[in-house]
Amino acid sequence: MMHALFRALLGMLATAAVMAAEVAGVKIEDKASVGGKELVLNGAGVRTRAIFKVYVGSLYLPAKTANPQSALAAGPRRIQLNLLRTLSADQLVDALVEGLKANATPQELDTVKTQTAELVSIMKTFGEVKENDVVTIDFADGATKIGLNGAGKGVIVGEAFNRALIKVWLGDNPVQADLKRAMLGS
Repeated sequence: MMHALFRALLGMLATAAVMAAEVAGVKIEDKASVGGKELVLNGAGVRTRAIFKVYVGSLYLPAKTANPQSALAAGPRRIQLNLLRTLSADQLVDALVEGLKANATPQELDTVKTQTAELVSIMKTFGEVKENDVVTIDFADGATKIGLNGAGKGVIVGEAFNRALIKVWLGDNPVQADLKRAMLGS
């Protein structure tokens, strides 16, 4: 009897270990594979706009850190957006471009102008992202890889663009301060 109880307890613990967190009803995996490397969930939180919950944003890194500079320097990495409401491609694009502008100097924006246009083009192919869709933004091998529901949608080359885009969430002027703290695990 004790042996069976112990095995059942171990099974429950193993199942719990697979699922790292639940945020706003969204189950967030504790690991992700990017660029052939296993990443760990650093943290996750909810992006709100006015009174609306927009998405659960998750950050995956090679090793956990609460330091934004370490997270910005880490590679590979993933930003994952689990949508909590339907958004048009224009709403998604506008929010990302607004976040880029808030966290980059005019010179930095000029440096990533071509890549920003590529991002806009890729995101526009989504048409709209629906509630429960998952957008992934992977940073690996000097490129930004955009995915939707597990399917690759485009690749944007350039380290400078990688750094600029992740600052939308982790920069000095993040899209939402408490989301930044949550993604940094604090």
